[in-house]
Amino acid sequence: MKKECIFSLENSYRDNLNVYGYRFGKGEKAACIVGSMRGDEVQQLYICSQIVKALKHLEERGAIVGSNEILVIPSVNHSSMNIGKRFWATDNTDINRMFPGYGAGETTQRIADGVFQAIQGYTYGIQFPSFYIQGDFVPHVRMMETGFQNPSLANLFGLPYVVIRKPRPIDTATLNYNWQIWNTSAFSLYTSATRHLDEASARMAVASVLRFLTRMGILRYTSHSGFIASVIREDDLTSVKNDLPGLYRRHVEPGQEVHRGQELASILDPLEGEVISRVLAPTDGIVYFAHSDPLVMEGTIVFKIIRRLHE
Repeated sequence: MKKECIFSLENSYRDNLNVYGYRFGKGEKAACIVGSMRGDEVQQLYICSQIVKALKHLEERGAIVGSNEILVIPSVNHSSMNIGKRFWATDNTDINRMFPGYGAGETTQRIADGVFQAIQGYTYGIQFPSFYIQGDFVPHVRMMETGFQNPSLANLFGLPYVVIRKPRPIDTATLNYNWQIWNTSAFSLYTSATRHLDEASARMAVASVLRFLTRMGILRYTSHSGFIASVIREDDLTSVKNDLPGLYRRHVEPGQEVHRGQELASILDPLEGEVISRVLAPTDGIVYFAHSDPLVMEGTIVFKIIRRLHE
């Protein structure tokens, strides 16, 4: 294992932002794994730290096949993490909306440029991002429909679902999109948490990465075969919104099967404690996403449900 600073940004008010990468093996650029780019992505940071730990032991045992190099970058935006901010603290911009970056641009554009230069040219790119809505997911691989996506490769992670979606204009500035445009097979892996550690889904994520690297001939590693993934499109998801604001009490979890009319959550009056609204399932299916914050505003997407595919 070789630890190196792949990008450094001088900071006038705090310590410099030093982005570290961990290299395993040597030779061809086989796979790059990127963790947290936002200051609240604690689960993503933790998963990458566990991948670094696992790869260190595997490399010591000679388990990296041939002339393959693996690069792991656990954190890009730990400056914001240190002060409890999701986005870049100075101007509240999102690094994962700044790719491929611009070396003479704004701060987050320069960070994106420096990181992207270091991670270009890898055959496979694996990112652990977070969703724009705060909540918990059923673990899955997400791919953008750029014309370069490969769902068959995404199946090799062995996670329950592969989700394909059409990119919006704002998505063209994400790491996943730009990796694909620059000829890297890119995959975004989502687990069950963001702001807190979820051990079960973290172990599943680490196992899925090691499984994928093994199946691609990069690692020599014995693992459980995982799931036979269901490939779905984002259009297969039904969004469920609440009709009143208040305290949010969730009754179902991601991955749970639900039936039409089933109560998914209740909304309580924050002052009097009475139930003022009930969130009901509009269709039969599987809970794909569930809102997690204790307070909700009116019209919040509190659940996403995978509709029964035969309907």
